[in-house]
Amino acid sequence: MINIILYFFSASAFLLFSTAAFISLKENEAFAVKRFSLLTIVSPLPFLSLALFDFAFKNEITIALFILIGGFVVVVLLPIGKNKNYRQTIPAQKQDERDIMFSRSELEPDSENFENYYSRNPDKKELDDNFRSQSGLLEPGTTQYNPFHFASADASFETIEKLRDFVNGEKSKNKIPVDPEEISNYIKRWSKKLGAVDCGVTALKEYHLYSVGGRSERYGKKVVNNHKYAIAFTVEMAKEMVSSAPSGSMIMESGRQYLESGKIALQVAKFIRNLGYEARAHIDGNYEVICPLVARDAGLGEIGRMGLLMTPKLGPRVRISVVTTNLPLVTGKPLNDYSMIDFCAKCEKCAAACPGKAIPFGEMKETGGIKRWRINPEACFTLWTSLGTDCGRCVSVCPYSHPDNILHNTVRLGIKNSSIFRALAVKLDDLFYGRKPRPAKLPDWLRIKIKNN
Repeated sequence: MINIILYFFSASAFLLFSTAAFISLKENEAFAVKRFSLLTIVSPLPFLSLALFDFAFKNEITIALFILIGGFVVVVLLPIGKNKNYRQTIPAQKQDERDIMFSRSELEPDSENFENYYSRNPDKKELDDNFRSQSGLLEPGTTQYNPFHFASADASFETIEKLRDFVNGEKSKNKIPVDPEEISNYIKRWSKKLGAVDCGVTALKEYHLYSVGGRSERYGKKVVNNHKYAIAFTVEMAKEMVSSAPSGSMIMESGRQYLESGKIALQVAKFIRNLGYEARAHIDGNYEVICPLVARDAGLGEIGRMGLLMTPKLGPRVRISVVTTNLPLVTGKPLNDYSMIDFCAKCEKCAAACPGKAIPFGEMKETGGIKRWRINPEACFTLWTSLGTDCGRCVSVCPYSHPDNILHNTVRLGIKNSSIFRALAVKLDDLFYGRKPRPAKLPDWLRIKIKNN
């Protein structure tokens, strides 16, 4: 009977690791394929040896092996290290959009806005001069410059720029009565038909809104938005495009998904206005809200170490858009998922891999009245302007960014369930994918030859 059990475990180990190797092969994870393939060969050997050969202490070793396997299963399944009292931190004050890096990068030297901003913030002048001395996003002379990739990304950003004038509009005079629960479910289902991977609703809160606008015609104007609700949408960035970050594929995919998420928001906002209710879309370059905070409060994820929204199945490998509205809706609840925050605290992989050293190591710190991880935005953006892309190394190496499949979802289940497994999962991810994994090769279709003039 014992031998039958040993043969079963031997076959199970072979099947488990060969399946993992096959999945990794499909994901183009060469490093993981080698490790899983080695385990496919090695892992059945202890069980086969115990089943086929007689030697001293065989029974004791067999029992110890079963205890070890049982202990591992208990670690994965037993809920250890839960924190039911965990609640997401609430910002103590609004953010001025003029302080974000995109707004600062748009300031024209010697202009009135330029002079006013740095007279109020003299400490930022030298920092910002550093990124202005670089070639800039999507520009020749950057380390990742590729005319085809950059032109593709620019096409997406230029398209979404043309759509910014459609974020708002007149509502229909014929108001159609709605049931809040039914219309909420309708919008969630329809948004997924339009391409969203997830959709959530929250009450619009003061700290969701910028205090003052910082871009284009909104610069310097107080943000006034009296809507009651906010709808957040996430769209997936393709793993094959993100994995080769910081190459041009990353900014191509960013532009494409900012456009896709923006199209969803624009359609949903127009739909709501057609029903006779106010609605404004918030899309790339024309936000009145801080999208990650809205999405977090709508139950779509947590804010991780890198300052981005971390979703349960795709991690930070998403882009977000938002619609604010007075349409009566049913709000969801924040995840308040301690396991994600605890894993971020243990992992630090994004901080280790960040080429600009912009992501902090260690525990959260008190910043602006709340405890959080705060990246160095100047270091991050200055790196972007030397690369020519939006980098994305933090997104590409995050263990939560692995594809949504049975292999990685099993690991996610363990992470959610047990703090012991979270610590183990960090080590396992390093083992199979590397602590600082090298950028993947570009997808074949992106390898277009650049001819010299």
